[in-house]
Amino acid sequence: MEEKNKGKATREQYRAKIKEEFSESLSLGNIRFEKSLSMRYGENPGYPAAFYREVNASGPNMSTMEVVQEGTKGLSYINIGDMDLGQRLVKKLSDIYRNKHICALIKHEMPSGVAMGEGTSEVFLKAWKCDSLSNFGSVDVFNYKIDKRLANLIVEKGRNVEVVYAPDFSPEALEVLSTRKPLRVVRMGSFLNKESIDNEIEFKRVIGGLLIQKRFDSKIISPESVDIVSDRKSTPEELEAAIFNWIVACYTRSNAIVIGMRDKVHGIGSGQRSRIDAAEDAIKFSKRGYGSKECVMASDAFMPFPDVVEVAAKNGITAIIYPLGSIRDKEVIKKANEHNIAMIVTKKPGETNSERCFLHR
Repeated sequence: MEEKNKGKATREQYRAKIKEEFSESLSLGNIRFEKSLSMRYGENPGYPAAFYREVNASGPNMSTMEVVQEGTKGLSYINIGDMDLGQRLVKKLSDIYRNKHICALIKHEMPSGVAMGEGTSEVFLKAWKCDSLSNFGSVDVFNYKIDKRLANLIVEKGRNVEVVYAPDFSPEALEVLSTRKPLRVVRMGSFLNKESIDNEIEFKRVIGGLLIQKRFDSKIISPESVDIVSDRKSTPEELEAAIFNWIVACYTRSNAIVIGMRDKVHGIGSGQRSRIDAAEDAIKFSKRGYGSKECVMASDAFMPFPDVVEVAAKNGITAIIYPLGSIRDKEVIKKANEHNIAMIVTKKPGETNSERCFLHR
């Protein structure tokens, strides 16, 4: 009994809310923020945290979210970060694929499953099966209304979802979701055909200072955005898959490798120091779900060596989308030609510079 009580006390640290006394408003130059929510705690228990909304922001972004069901623990600092990344990814894909239902499952500010298609439930299941192990405890973000059937899948026994974040919910869906007491349910601001408006400046705190940059927004949105540099030209299906998986790579922590088809991700390698490690992780994780055969690979930066191409060929990858810029570009392309892999580069024909999509958050 004593050991049981100790275990319960240990788990309580993850539920206890830490009081915060941060200012009610903040300003940075002409950008003003107002405190919107006190978080349970920060990245780790015992440290206070809060969420501030940008005063003049509007449209589908974190300033307009509405907490429908707080759950037994309330939204955490990490939940908000996951929701933001998921909404950015889903919004970008929705702007490109305007008639598709899109679902992104996020863990620790990284995608772990992304899919699109026609049916509401089918798209969720397709995303979940990308990597059901990693998707356990995910924040699930949608560009469409949650209905009763989908809600039943979300709360299904054995499936652990932290937050459901969607444009709307049917009354029946909300009833179903309310049966999962720890689940947080959040409605996002008006979504489809709406522009997300804020200052578009990104901040990163460092000790003794602040880093500021203009927000990245990929220009790779259609087959006309890219060029082919290999002997074999990509098929229309490979081009579609290349655009889809490149966009997912834009929201995946660098070094990042994403492999998949034109409607779903199969494997993600993220946050690795070496690109070959990221590629091997993407292949490895794909084996939990759909596998790597006949996938397209997206690399967020250039290939420093032909080793990634070798791994891709060995595992059935048929095309790669990536930026040029390595001193070994010709060597890498030659290796791809040997394996009949189509090499798609992130620049328009005739342009010099390729787009890179590093992300470090």
